[in-house]
Amino acid sequence: MREQVTASLRQAILDFTLKPGQRLVERELIEQLGVSRTTVREALRELTSEGLVTVIPQRGAMVTAPRLEDAADLYEVRASMESLVARRFVERATDREVADLVAAVEEFALAAESGEVEAIRELLGSKARFYAVLIAGARSVSLQQLLEGIQARVQVLRATSLSETGRLPEAVRELRAIAAAVADRDAELAARLCAEHVRAAAATALLSLRGVEADVAQD
Repeated sequence: MREQVTASLRQAILDFTLKPGQRLVERELIEQLGVSRTTVREALRELTSEGLVTVIPQRGAMVTAPRLEDAADLYEVRASMESLVARRFVERATDREVADLVAAVEEFALAAESGEVEAIRELLGSKARFYAVLIAGARSVSLQQLLEGIQARVQVLRATSLSETGRLPEAVRELRAIAAAVADRDAELAARLCAEHVRAAAATALLSLRGVEADVAQD
């Protein structure tokens, strides 16, 4: 039961049902999940060890809101790494993998244009498939391991960015431009556009995180 509750809360955090900075009230979780106080506390303890939950003295547990400085650094690392992955993809991917990447972008576009902005899980799933195709086609074990190492933290930040008003249409345009550059086998352009896409997401997410930090400071 503890593992099921932990997995449920973890997914709710990663798909942005529970948002960065949101308080996690034990009583409410017990009622929502239909489990004991002990089970909820054990689950929160596990998620705290994973860095997804933060316990603040005298305030209780909350969904971890990445520190601005850490998030900014993480985005810069992502921009550099994903730019290189895009370059390697253009150089090494098969025509079928290029077609799969274009299809993944259109899957994301369809989810974004459906108007169901709250369906963040579907958007994150389609974005994850885009990156799965990109990484596979790049054929670099080292790059794959490095990106997987930051995946959970990236997921929270990605959800923060995509949930902001106006970001989805921009993300669709950016991803379609990347896909077009890849289809043209233009490694230089694909790499540059990939880095620009990450930095555009960073600008949106960091603005949101500043708001979260301000709200927490006022409490």
